[in-house]
Amino acid sequence: MRLPLLPTLLGFFALAVLTGSAAPAHAPDSRREVPVARDMVLIPGTFVPGRQPDGNSIVLRGTEGLIVFDSGRHPAHTRRILDHAHASGLPIVAVVNSHWHLDHVSGNPMLRAAYPQLQVYASHAIEGALTGFLADSRKQAAALIAQHKIPAAQLADVEGDMATIDRGRELLPDHFVEHDGDRMLAGRPVHLGLARDAVTAGDVWLYDPQTRVLLAGDLVTLPAPLLDTACPPRWRAQLATLDALPFVTLVPGHGAAMDHAGFHRYRRAFDALLDCAASHAGDAVCTDRWLHDVEGLVPADRFKLARGLLGYYLDQVLHAPSERRNRYCPA
Repeated sequence: MRLPLLPTLLGFFALAVLTGSAAPAHAPDSRREVPVARDMVLIPGTFVPGRQPDGNSIVLRGTEGLIVFDSGRHPAHTRRILDHAHASGLPIVAVVNSHWHLDHVSGNPMLRAAYPQLQVYASHAIEGALTGFLADSRKQAAALIAQHKIPAAQLADVEGDMATIDRGRELLPDHFVEHDGDRMLAGRPVHLGLARDAVTAGDVWLYDPQTRVLLAGDLVTLPAPLLDTACPPRWRAQLATLDALPFVTLVPGHGAAMDHAGFHRYRRAFDALLDCAASHAGDAVCTDRWLHDVEGLVPADRFKLARGLLGYYLDQVLHAPSERRNRYCPA
């Protein structure tokens, strides 16, 4: 199955979500908060037909306020973060952005407007994205709109992403994460790690030693890895780094939380996908192998989406000529 393309504006996909506006019958109820551990809740993102996705957001409670890990794309998602903060009676004092894709950072301005003193932590990669990938994508989107080539059902999302890029300085962090290290955020000790040249040029992950929960951002995504701005070999190496951490629960950038054994299965499936793509096997073989390898992690009603995503990425990235396949890898 081939997915119709939207502009690469989405801030992470050069693909598009499936056509149509209705969510699948068994799509997760993203309106509900999901407890992850003590003083930590997941506000699930959405990944449904006809709309650009929102990444997962996680809220951690500290002694001085709340930490938000990723702020979503759509205002409705970010308002759910604000609703949680208002219900808790605590201010949001820190935001950690795992990476610059718009489904993880677009809520920053709304959160800053509500809590002007909050501090944002992220890698330097967003600086290059604002002058490169995102700037180019905005131009492409504007041209497609002028040519009436954006489906009406998707126009609002595309225009929303363009507006976010126009406010790019409001997405920049107050503190750059330049190396792995322990931090005290909102009075809560956490460890921030930096993965270079994996999903993007700089991906930040958070390990919470109190609960042994790892917030991985898009270093782990379900129902399939999202390879638009990735360096696949470096990403493979970073998954090995994560596997060595003593976590008991991992929250991915998209999809449900998993235990360490589930992540180990995901890592093996990722390695097998890259190996399959490097062989003479066809797209269908590699896709079937992925779905077999992640059995139990991807529900059956997500298989269609997984096949569409993998069909796109195998064609456009993993089976592409070397210069395109490795264009986001350092020389």
